[in-house]
Amino acid sequence: MNFKIENTSSSELDQILELNQQALPAVSSVTKKEMEHFLNIVDYFKSLIIEQRVVGFLIALTPGKDYHSVNYQWFEHKYKSFMYVDRIVICPTHQGKGLGTTFYNDLSKSTDQTITKITCEVNLKPTNKESMLFHKKYGFEQVDTQFTENGKKEVSLMKLSI
Repeated sequence: MNFKIENTSSSELDQILELNQQALPAVSSVTKKEMEHFLNIVDYFKSLIIEQRVVGFLIALTPGKDYHSVNYQWFEHKYKSFMYVDRIVICPTHQGKGLGTTFYNDLSKSTDQTITKITCEVNLKPTNKESMLFHKKYGFEQVDTQFTENGKKEVSLMKLSI
């Protein structure tokens, strides 16, 4: 399979927004304005391109950014240094082909060597079994759980030592 992982450009945001919204409730809903904000503040925002089409993306950021996610803030209170994966989305037709692993490998390689952990959350309620299996297989471990959205969601807060 021919693909490339490249820095996301603003011209790709419509495709990324579409992929994001198709992945609900595994990821949270966002607006184009929020995606533009990500593009300006995050440390890692890359797209997975196959045949000139965005088929996946990963957004990650270090502490101290202008981002108000309760999960990101949980990690900010717990650790001084980390790379937080806010979301990773792979188009369903391309899942199960090792692309998530390839993304995480690229993120690890791109992360400043002073950062020793990657963090993320995975939905427990509603359950996201595929993501949980993927993250555990990759080496992530649960460090806590947290209820969000007034108890509508429960997440597993996870970390990977790199």
